[in-house]
Amino acid sequence: MDFKDQLKKLFPEHKETAESVKEKSNIWLQEDPIICKYEKRKGKPITILEGYTGATSDFKILAKEIKTKLSVGGSFKDDKIIIQGDFRDRIMMMLKDKGFKVKRVGG
Repeated sequence: MDFKDQLKKLFPEHKETAESVKEKSNIWLQEDPIICKYEKRKGKPITILEGYTGATSDFKILAKEIKTKLSVGGSFKDDKIIIQGDFRDRIMMMLKDKGFKVKRVGG
């Protein structure tokens, strides 16, 4: 039994609206590729994503999604997503599945 079924049992008279049923749209697409590069800071590897031209709130959502899917730490600073570790290949595959153009830079 999933969460939706549990809610239906608690609130049987509630009707679903069109907003709650609609699918997520791909809002992050852009024409220029996102740069995915690798650096070492203080001897530790990091992956940096930059070059996004859309809204920063969308890029923050993307950063959170990447961090949760990879189960790693990271941050969003100066319009860049910084992920702890070398995850270029996996991040590039995730972004390509979403429809982004990605360019690999460095090593």
